[in-house]
Amino acid sequence: MSMPLMSLENLEYEPVKAIQMLILPTPPIRQNPCKTSSSKLITANYITESKMVADKIKSGPVVDILGDEMTRIIWDEIKNKLILPFLDIELHTYDLGIENRDKTEDKVTVDCAEAIKKYNVGIKCATITPDEARVKEFNLKKMWKSPNGTIRNILGGTVFREAIICKNVPRLVSGWKKPIIIGRHAHADQYKATDFVVPGAGTLLMTFKPKDGGEPIQHVVTEYEGAGVALGMYNTDASIIDFAHSSLKYALERKLPLYLSTKNTILKKYDGRFKDIFQEIYEKEYKAKYEAAGIWYEHRLIDDMVAQAMKSEGGFVWACKNYDGDVQSDSVAQGYGSLGLMTSVLICPDGKTVEAEAAHGTVTRHYRFWQQGKETSTNPIASIFAWTQGLLHRAKLDNNKDLKNFAETLEKVCIDTIESGFMTKDLAICIKGMANVQRSDYLETIEFLNKLADNLKKALA
Repeated sequence: MSMPLMSLENLEYEPVKAIQMLILPTPPIRQNPCKTSSSKLITANYITESKMVADKIKSGPVVDILGDEMTRIIWDEIKNKLILPFLDIELHTYDLGIENRDKTEDKVTVDCAEAIKKYNVGIKCATITPDEARVKEFNLKKMWKSPNGTIRNILGGTVFREAIICKNVPRLVSGWKKPIIIGRHAHADQYKATDFVVPGAGTLLMTFKPKDGGEPIQHVVTEYEGAGVALGMYNTDASIIDFAHSSLKYALERKLPLYLSTKNTILKKYDGRFKDIFQEIYEKEYKAKYEAAGIWYEHRLIDDMVAQAMKSEGGFVWACKNYDGDVQSDSVAQGYGSLGLMTSVLICPDGKTVEAEAAHGTVTRHYRFWQQGKETSTNPIASIFAWTQGLLHRAKLDNNKDLKNFAETLEKVCIDTIESGFMTKDLAICIKGMANVQRSDYLETIEFLNKLADNLKKALA
């Protein structure tokens, strides 16, 4: 006898516990999941009232963060096919779709970050960061900030990105045999800078006014003889210290050497501060542990580090300032074969709180095809690994061996499935080249997810 469905309209905005047990048939794939009641908290597409299911693996609380466009469609499919049939999991779900962020005036993003602080694990779908065109498309109240940036600024920490390596996906940098993990200091610098167009001739001044009323510090940046541009950016000791601890802890946990790259020869004070803080913390708190583990920490100039990385075989953690990390993470991902094969995990300085996400956008082009009822072949692997990385951390916090085994098995199933020849179009292109790919070389989005689900069931049997 079927149980009554929970009405989504009756769910309050504030987080509720939803122990998800039994998944009923999903709605037709052509239904647009973004057209939900945007102010509501959505706990699942379709769920029954709580009912204990004995053979499911129990999991502690996780913050489930909904996103936009094609990745949101894939997100629902991942949960319904690869997560909820196997886990008795407590999900606290926040709708960070662009329409809901606009409706709540971005309060939902702040509430989501606070929930991650509370439950220690957030798993996030890709989201839209609006530009002028998106403001017009969705009739937004304003050009809202990046939800990733908002969450990172509240949580602090470092974003670590690592390639997902499949043997049959050729590497553009053939010498890379081991992982290169990019640690991005995801705070301030260019991403919280003030920039403007200078209208004409004049003097650009930079002034610091002490809060205690002390003597201001003032510098003449330049004398303009005509129009130009200007930029002022900053960072804080507290954030750099958090960055150092997160990076040093993570490399030690992975038993890999750590490199910090800056351009301190040019930015002697700014980048020099990063270099000095890292060195001081390493010497005082980590050097003995690193030596015992047979690894090391070293600072290098960014240009030297890029050259060194290209000729290396990999096998290290690379701590980058915000902009450098943004650029190098994509460069490294492509070097290993595909931007669609990359994990992204924000690790907070407490070592206890993480947020995992896919390291790509919302795949707008595929979403437009989907809206027209056309076939798509969208790679879900990075989104699946967002779930597995979050669940692995949940398992670590709770000492949950069954959950750890499940997450590791799901990752292995993804890689084994690709290596056995079943994949999406982007990976088929990586392997065979655009001109040589035929329809038989790849699976449609849902076909591929169904294949993964079948293989996962077999692996867990």
